[in-house]
Amino acid sequence: MYDIEKLYLAKSVPDAIAALTADPDAVIISGGSDVLIKIREGKLAGCSLVSIHGIRELNGVFMEEDGTILIRPATSFSHVTYHPIIQKYIPVLGDAVDQVGGPQIRNIGTIGGNVCNGATSADSASTLFALNAQLELRGPDGSRRVEIADFYKGPGRTDRAHNELLVAIRVRKKDYEGFGGHYIKYAQRNAMDIATLGCAVNVKLNPAKDAIEDMRLAFGVAAPTPIRCHKAEALANGQKISQSLFDEVGKTAVTEVSPRTSWRASKEFRLQLVEELSKRALKQAIINAGGAVNA
Repeated sequence: MYDIEKLYLAKSVPDAIAALTADPDAVIISGGSDVLIKIREGKLAGCSLVSIHGIRELNGVFMEEDGTILIRPATSFSHVTYHPIIQKYIPVLGDAVDQVGGPQIRNIGTIGGNVCNGATSADSASTLFALNAQLELRGPDGSRRVEIADFYKGPGRTDRAHNELLVAIRVRKKDYEGFGGHYIKYAQRNAMDIATLGCAVNVKLNPAKDAIEDMRLAFGVAAPTPIRCHKAEALANGQKISQSLFDEVGKTAVTEVSPRTSWRASKEFRLQLVEELSKRALKQAIINAGGAVNA
């Protein structure tokens, strides 16, 4: 049994915002794959829930007129993975969320919940960082847009106010056009496990496909929040593809992260993973972008 005081089924985004404003202690629930676990564990025992599950305007994937890819937050992981727009333009995101939990979780869990939990281990987070995603939040005073790099404030903490809803995740055309990406999740098990470390790379090559024009390198569980490795990115941009480049990127990335020791892995092991996964993800991203890797 779940210890829930009350459940309100919001009929629209304004209705959900009003319900949250009226109850400062209410918790948003959509797919419920995280919230219900916290209730069972006693962390949210006796809470009031505002369900946004049935709000149609919070579901789906669309292409806007300027080429921006719009992902609504209540879209399940499975729908993100298999949506034609995602598969054609940003398959790296589909691959990343396809590694969340098992099939049941991916069918009910939502990408918006994954982002708003504020967990550095979220499989979508590092990938959205590498895609320079932009988030749209709506509250009583209207809408505002936040770059995803500014959204995460600490472990489990985000820039979303209590009575705000995440209503859109946007990936702009300039951040995916011509790019190839790859996400690697290292975990203790091959499936249905939280990431010990997550690494996402998005790369654009020069016309000759032998040098890097633009690279984004992002990690989850390498710091209290998802993180971009800007020094490693700057080092790679403009460089020819070579084994020495991969080695330099890996070594530089290690200097930019701050993982901790936990029961899943020691800090030292995570640093080793940062160096190795940087190289592996970059190599595969180059291949996915149409380049060749000889080392």
